Amino acid sequence: MPDFGSARGARSSVQPEWARPGLHTAPAPAAQEGILRGRHLADSEEPVAVFLIGMRVNRWRAVRQWLPVFRAMPRMLKELAADPESGLLSYRLLLGPGPRQVAAVQYWRRAGDVRAFAAANDREHRPAEAAFWRRYKAGRGAVGIWHELLSVRAGAYEAVYADMPPIGLGAAVGLTPAVHRPSGYGYVAATEAEVAAGLHAEVSVPAEGSR
Repeated sequence: MPDFGSARGARSSVQPEWARPGLHTAPAPAAQEGILRGRHLADSEEPVAVFLIGMRVNRWRAVRQWLPVFRAMPRMLKELAADPESGLLSYRLLLGPGPRQVAAVQYWRRAGDVRAFAAANDREHRPAEAAFWRRYKAGRGAVGIWHELLSVRAGAYEAVYADMPPIGLGAAVGLTPAVHRPSGYGYVAATEAEVAAGLHAEVSVPAEGSR
């Protein structure tokens, strides 16, 4: 994971992965060494917005162009994490492919929260964006940025985890044990009896055409 420190070397306190405390709709199952044995579903019936944002260093020597962009994201994430009303549920920082690129995967309550943050004059984003575009022309492609905002209605997504610690959307909204659908396609929440029987942890081959 890269060091999101300042130009003077002071290390930022932003975490590589974070989920807002107290948001879980159900308590996470007991874990051994952080690993949840078996299959689990993100336990949510709400819509969700997934915001992907990243940067690419195109010319390493143009430090004045890419370093401010690199440093801006931790400030925004710290600001959002500290505000329970921001709409940010969780995030994960990713490095790659290669050393030139870094990205953040963010989960939000709704796309409108992302847009509201981006447009707010009293938030970190507006001055960071204005500063970037001022440098953009002079930089002549020294640094690239990108983002993708995906708004997903309730019931239109599936988040499944097998033998994993809480991560991603599941870390934000909580996890519930899962089994294959009776039809053989996809997963559903396991019943208490199925959990007691350990069916969510069985190693099985899904029916043809299923996942």
